[in-house]
Amino acid sequence: MAANQRLFVKITRESLPQVKDKYPFIYLERGRLEIDDSSLKWLDSDGNVVRLPVAMLNTILLGPGTSLTHEAIKTAAAANCAICWVGEDSLLFYAAGFQPTATSRNLRHQAMLSCNKKAALEVARRMFAQRFPDADLSGKTLKEMMGMEGSRVRALYQQKAQQYGVGWKGRQFVPGKMELSDSVNQILTSTNAALYGILCSAVHAMGYSPHMGFIHSGSPLPFIYDLADLYKEALCIDLAFSLTKEMAGRYNKELLSTRFRQRVISLDLLARIGRDIPQLLGEKNADCVGE
Repeated sequence: MAANQRLFVKITRESLPQVKDKYPFIYLERGRLEIDDSSLKWLDSDGNVVRLPVAMLNTILLGPGTSLTHEAIKTAAAANCAICWVGEDSLLFYAAGFQPTATSRNLRHQAMLSCNKKAALEVARRMFAQRFPDADLSGKTLKEMMGMEGSRVRALYQQKAQQYGVGWKGRQFVPGKMELSDSVNQILTSTNAALYGILCSAVHAMGYSPHMGFIHSGSPLPFIYDLADLYKEALCIDLAFSLTKEMAGRYNKELLSTRFRQRVISLDLLARIGRDIPQLLGEKNADCVGE
């Protein structure tokens, strides 16, 4: 092979696994993302080289001190692997790279629903019904359902605090001053941001938009925040209180990353997202990348 040539096996839509079959995410910091033939190569600050199976990754979360090449982005996009830029340990979610999708069918469907007040309210009711399976929400307004959810979450925080014997003074976070928060709030902030990254990549991969929501509004990623509330209880809230007890008040980012990853895999989050979004939007045959 000539010196200026390299092997690149084009990854086609037909050869890709379904979103639900991919590994949810990998977090990288302080290093460089390059290519090696047809795969991605990570060079960390200690000189170690790790080859990444890009076709089997749903999301790459890039933390501080990272750089990447144009070819790396091309390879990730061809494999439908999302690139998200986050703060240290995923504490803040900054941006996500858009991915090419096969059609705009799902996006058009989402847009039509979000622009129709009656249809948008029905989608919101389906979302709240997952958290209130025994409640009759047929006559509830969005404001009333949001009030119910607020009360539920506040009660859930208190319940988990009592269950694990952990102090709780309420949800608090000051941007840029993570150290001012207690352990529970630090873990909540970190896991919430990581969840947003995973959801962003899955939503893009399925051809939807994170910017058209049905409950949240006036924020950059309303659809992501809508979806995140469906999974936070198991992935973030329970973990925050249980880990605070295990850490004995000392924040341990490595342990947090391990436990959160285990929960994401145990919950089979990508498969759930792939089922939940079409069901919530009333689209039984919605397109999904790789299907």
